[in-house]
Amino acid sequence: MMGLLKGKKAVVFGVANRKSIAYAIAKKMKEEGAELGFTYAGKIMEKRVIPISEELGGKFCLPCDVLLDEQIIHTFQTVKKEFGQLDILLHSVAFAPQDALKGRFVDTTRQAFQMSLGVSTYSLVALSRYAEPLMSEGGSILTMTYLGADRVVKNYNVMGVAKAALESSVRYLAEDMGEKGIRVNAVSAGPIRTMAASGIGGLRHILTTFPKVAPLHRNVTPEDVAGTAVYLASDLASGVTGEVIYVDAGYNIVGLH
Repeated sequence: MMGLLKGKKAVVFGVANRKSIAYAIAKKMKEEGAELGFTYAGKIMEKRVIPISEELGGKFCLPCDVLLDEQIIHTFQTVKKEFGQLDILLHSVAFAPQDALKGRFVDTTRQAFQMSLGVSTYSLVALSRYAEPLMSEGGSILTMTYLGADRVVKNYNVMGVAKAALESSVRYLAEDMGEKGIRVNAVSAGPIRTMAASGIGGLRHILTTFPKVAPLHRNVTPEDVAGTAVYLASDLASGVTGEVIYVDAGYNIVGLH
């Protein structure tokens, strides 16, 4: 049986380890026939991501700090050299200083705000701009968001603002790039115990109470998110762009409970 992504070329930004959502998505993409390339940010992540790239048959694994245009440019030069064209871009990149993920949002410093929005939001715009010329036959750009973009989630603070800007960016990018057949979508995942999520205060409480409220009465898994991401990356979603699709066991539909 041919996979949903047979013959497609994908570049993955944001794998942290084998518990990360980006890893689950990349693994599922590989299973569905995609050829993968990976990036990492910094020496610490290099030691984690290179073995994952080797496991999943990555065509390349490059350093790419999304705050540095020269590294972004080099990454897409390599994509062009190794793949020729690009079909899928997975953006699973987010960061906020630890101090900005506790206490009151009003106390967020200018530096923390600019850093959070630069890494978590503007990076999607920058990566999309350089990916666009390589998606000459259309393509799918995917990013990861969370309910905190739309509602107040305690301790999510500046990251909620960054994700709100990210979701708005998805819509504007979808409009810009639609005439070239490039689709841009976001997946809003429920809370999952990942390295990134561990920096948010009260995660244990969230994971405990979430199944009591969500209609499916369970937490979601990275594999749940991966299935939706593969759908959005595939031709099955050829008419879907500018959307935020929730994979949160229905939690987002619930009001007072």
